Amino acid sequence: MPGEVKARQGEGGVVHVVLRHEGRLNAMSRAMWRELRAVFEGIQRNADARCVLIEGDGGAFCAGGDISEYPAFRFDAAALRDFHEGDVWGGLNAMLACDVPIVARISGACMGAGVEIASCCDIRIAGSAARFGAPIAKLGFPMAPREAQLVAGAVGEVVARQMLLEAATFSAAEMLARGFLSRVVADDAVAAEALGSALRVAALAPQAARMNKQTMRALKTPVAPAGQALSAIENIVNGTPDPYGYADSAEHREGITAFLGKRPPVF
Repeated sequence: MPGEVKARQGEGGVVHVVLRHEGRLNAMSRAMWRELRAVFEGIQRNADARCVLIEGDGGAFCAGGDISEYPAFRFDAAALRDFHEGDVWGGLNAMLACDVPIVARISGACMGAGVEIASCCDIRIAGSAARFGAPIAKLGFPMAPREAQLVAGAVGEVVARQMLLEAATFSAAEMLARGFLSRVVADDAVAAEALGSALRVAALAPQAARMNKQTMRALKTPVAPAGQALSAIENIVNGTPDPYGYADSAEHREGITAFLGKRPPVF
């Protein structure tokens, strides 16, 4: 099963979005990224949506990407670019462009793709046992440029560097102290706390909420000088060397092959 991202309209104008990938700690498959985009584009058009509550099914938020899919496309630069710039960024950008406030209910593993998805949310509430990181260095590949910009902006540059360079993971208490989380509560209270937050948001003026999100988005978007069409991140994505040119590299193949073979990589 490729997993799924499903949305349902709940009470008080709260739209519940659930990441579900049974047996994979809700790891994101390519199909799930595409569904994430479709779900949030639909929410943006939904005049009755006042708040989104996004969560993972079961005991995890999202453990990262579905690595079992990776050998089918990651070792070709064009296919790798299409995955990150199309599937992944398509889903994340739909969240970022959504004017409806988003509350994240985070339990258990929030790794890699999970951190990226959480970084698109406005309010992040976690259980005390939640863990955060992006240990993709163990898999022999970097974080894609747009995704790295997103994560660094949300978790802070110091934490992002530790996640990406040391493969460091952090507790919920540490991420609260570093400003990434809004609140940390007991694991058995996180569902009620997150729903309560979503309902409080939904009970307020929906037009004001959407306008506040538009304003905050504009404040975070750098204004390019006259005559400069591309942002720094666009120059990286479209520049030379190609940021996806590592696709067929030995260490990229070794990292993924070792993970799937359940052995330590040899870099």
